[in-house]
Order: sequence, then C-alpha cells, then structure tokens
Amino acid sequence: MNDKWIKKMALEHNMIVPFKDKQISEGKISSGLSSFGYDATLSDNFKIFTNVHSSIVDVKNFDDSNFIEKQAKEILLPGNSFMLGATEEIFSLPRDVTAICVGKSSYARAGVIVNVTPIECSFEGSITIEISNTSQNTCKIYAHEGIAQFLFFKGNDEPDISYKDRCGKYQGQRGVVGPRILSKK
Repeated sequence: MNDKWIKKMALEHNMIVPFKDKQISEGKISSGLSSFGYDATLSDNFKIFTNVHSSIVDVKNFDDSNFIEKQAKEILLPGNSFMLGATEEIFSLPRDVTAICVGKSSYARAGVIVNVTPIECSFEGSITIEISNTSQNTCKIYAHEGIAQFLFFKGNDEPDISYKDRCGKYQGQRGVVGPRILSKK
C-alpha cells in the first residue's frame, strides 16, 4: 500500500496512533510515514536477556527472570545479545490488511537486526520488537526514534478467521510482552 492509502487508514480508521504524516529525521533515526510503509518509533521500556541466573530459555515455560527490565532514553545492547522493546504506536489493522515488520537499514549496517515479524489482520496493540546485536561490539539503541518499518498488504477478500476472531495471544498487548503459550482449555 502506498503513503496515500496508509495516511487515509491511519487518519480515518485509527490504524496507527499516534500517527506522523511525514518522515521525521532531523538528527534522529527516521520515523513516520514513508512511500510504502510506516517507520515506527521505539518506546523507552526494554527487557534485556541476561544469563545471571544461568537458566534455560524455554519458550513454552518462560521465566521472566531471564530479563533485566530497564526504562531509558538510550540503552547499550552488548555484542552478541538480544532484547525486547515495543512500539510507541498502537496498531489497529483492518480485517483485510496484514503487515510485516522489518528492520531499518541504519541499524542493520551497525549489526543490529530487528526480527521480521508478521502482524495479522485485525491485530490491535503495540508491537513487541525483537532486537539482536549481531556484532561483537556494544551498540547504542535510541528510544523515541525509528526502529522498524511496517509494510502493509491489503487482501482481495477478508479471511474466514482473523487474529482477533481466534483471540490471538498477543491481541491488545501494550508495552513489552515476552513469549506466551496458550494453555489448553
């Protein structure tokens, strides 16, 4: 979808809140509306993986002691490490729209990778951003600046079952949310 469509959906249907209708980049990593996507900003809350407790990371039985939580305008991410952040924006995707989150090239050129993540139709909430520092050096990550670009795709038809319909486990999330596995009912 192009910038005109994204702007219309953001302003008329609250698809992205808050919404910046142009790229903002003066002295910052760019954020806001782009030609065919939207560059989201990173909030100032982080969960950094740590090995202090020498525990095993089990996505099916996740222990939050694997994280150190921090709130900051800038954060130093050690080399070969990983953390979670979240978008400042809240996304509310229509039933016939899906999105893909991809990293920004400025960070990628420094060895910082944002996980490619699909955002399913009818998802509503902030987006947890998975950030890896693949370099051996410590890298500075900036809150309140661009972190990832979202590319939007409009389907020809609505799906039979959307993310909201099936009560997706991250539906309605706010802030940084770690791994979840739904229990059997």
